[in-house]
Order: sequence, then C-alpha cells, then structure tokens
Amino acid sequence: MEKEFSFVFGNTPSKVRIQDSLPDARELSEGRRALLVCDENTSPLALKTAGDSGLSLCVLPQGEDNKTWAAVESILKAAREAGLGRDGVFIGIGGGVTSDLCAFAASVYMRGAALCIVSTTLLGMVDAAIGGKTGFDFLGIKNLVGTFYPAGKVIMPLEALKTLREKEWKSGLAELVKTAVLGDSELFGMVKNIQKNRETLAACIARAVEIKGRIVEEDPRETGKRRALLNLGHTFGHALESAAGLGKISHGEAVAWGMARSCELGLYLGVTPPGRARDITELLKSFGYETRAPYPTGADAAVLMEAMAGDKKRKSGKLNFIVPAPQGAEIVPDPGGGITGKIINGELSL
Repeated sequence: MEKEFSFVFGNTPSKVRIQDSLPDARELSEGRRALLVCDENTSPLALKTAGDSGLSLCVLPQGEDNKTWAAVESILKAAREAGLGRDGVFIGIGGGVTSDLCAFAASVYMRGAALCIVSTTLLGMVDAAIGGKTGFDFLGIKNLVGTFYPAGKVIMPLEALKTLREKEWKSGLAELVKTAVLGDSELFGMVKNIQKNRETLAACIARAVEIKGRIVEEDPRETGKRRALLNLGHTFGHALESAAGLGKISHGEAVAWGMARSCELGLYLGVTPPGRARDITELLKSFGYETRAPYPTGADAAVLMEAMAGDKKRKSGKLNFIVPAPQGAEIVPDPGGGITGKIINGELSL
C-alpha cells in the first residue's frame, strides 16, 4: 500500500507518504550528511533504516519525561560531531516525542537544517508528524518551548505498527478520534469500526493525514481559528498530564478524558448537541478510555486549574476551549463562574 500527499505549510512544501515498509536512509538523505535520531524503543527500526549507509545515530532515552532541553542538547551535539552543515539532514525515527525533539533541534541548528520524519507510531502518523509543531516540555508545562518547522518529508511505514504496544496504540487512537470529530461522519464511522488490520488502519490514517494537512495549510502558524480546532480535548488533557506529572498518564489517555470534558462544556454552553456528545463519549468508552470526572488517579480541580493557567494557548490572559459542534468543533471562551473547575471535578450535572 502506498499513498502520497503534498502540502504547503506556510512557505514549506511537505510530502507525506504512507507505505508498507521502512524507507532506506540513502533515499532520505539524498547524498547529504545526515543524523538519524531515535529513542531506545525505536533504535532497532533506526538501525534497519540506516542499513550499511554509515550514517550517524543519536539514541535518546524514551518517554515523555525525557522530552527536555537536555535531549535537544544531545541531538545538537551529535549533529555537530557528525559534521552536519546547514545542508545536512535530521531524520527523526519514532513517535511524537522523538519527532518533536528532532524537529526542534533541526529548526535551531545553524538557523535551520533539512528535516525528515519517519513516523513509527499511530499518534505520530495521525497527528504529531504533520504540520510542523516542534518542542519540548519545560517548567512542568507540556511543549512550553517550541517552533513551527514542517518536515520536508514524512514517511509512515505501516510495518512499524506491528510491534506497537497497547498503550501506544491507545495514545494514537485518541488523536484519531479527535480528527474524526473535526473531520466528517465518514471518518467517524470508519473509526467506530476500526480494527488492527492493515487495510482498515491504513484508510483511517490516510483520511486523518488529509484532514489535518488541509487544516494546517489554511492556518500554518495557528494565528487564526482553523488550526486551533486541532486542540480539541487538549486544554483539559494537557492540564491533566501536567498535574499528574508528565509521563504518568499517556497523551492519548489525557486527550480522551479532555474530549469528554469538552463535550460536557459544550453541552453546558448549548454548543454541543446531546446526541453528538453521547456518540463521542460512548466511542471513547468503547476503546477503554477513562471518561469520568474527576480523573481517578489525577490531581484535584485546583491543581488542574493551576496547570491550565500556564497553558500556552492563553490569549490576552484568557483561556479558550474547543468543544464539539453539530459539525466539527467551535472555539468558546472560558465561561467563568468556576464552571470548568466543576466539570473537572465532576460536580456539574448535565
């Protein structure tokens, strides 16, 4: 199976290719000096991609709690030792953490080097690898530091998903549900019936890539409202991740819980129809996500509200939320009156 998409994010052309097997490093480097960046989990895939190319390899510790400036420093040091110039290529092989770190390093190395992402997780394929958001966690806040730096090439080898652990599968599935809510009833129906077989999964990934890619093309640096819709579930979800301790709850689990809270907020504001809120929440439950409030192993409402206060998406000191609409989603302001705190703590009966 092979499918290719061409996007232009700002002034940067980006080609996204879904294919069966891992790519060859020589194809990705195109004869230039290159650095392959992976983590401990994806190092076997990186070594297979590298083959006998002789390209340098930088192996990072795995996990969200290692998404730090120290990891970026390791990449930059490895790039320098490998002799990369401004015409060098950073090749990130892994999931969302690796692609975010590698892309950030590429964006600041000698004021910008070429970037290629080989996405090996469902989360990366349907979300993290597309559109150019880079960064790392800082001061306990998820992705507080980052840049916009789209990859010139994104390769999605389906064979990498064969070894995906259940936790990583669920993390990506939540982002797929989010994209389906934003996209159309066709994808929502496909996700309802998704199974871990290549044909169904590949079709869902391709549709999600197309939806996210077109949204980002319209608003590449999130200066308007279009790309902000991709944050559905993330304001609540990122607060849960930060309050619980980054890495303790997976990104997908937090986003799924956040989408359930967004449905409740949308119901309260009269934006989300009851039937749509029920369909979204029931789909999340069917995949085994926690949708109840308060989150059983998370922090209390006060701690989550404090985490939200540091959310990087605040504008003019005010926090906005994304809630499902009859079609797609809408941006709504914080209603005040302690409503979001009650929703977080499970005190609001709708």
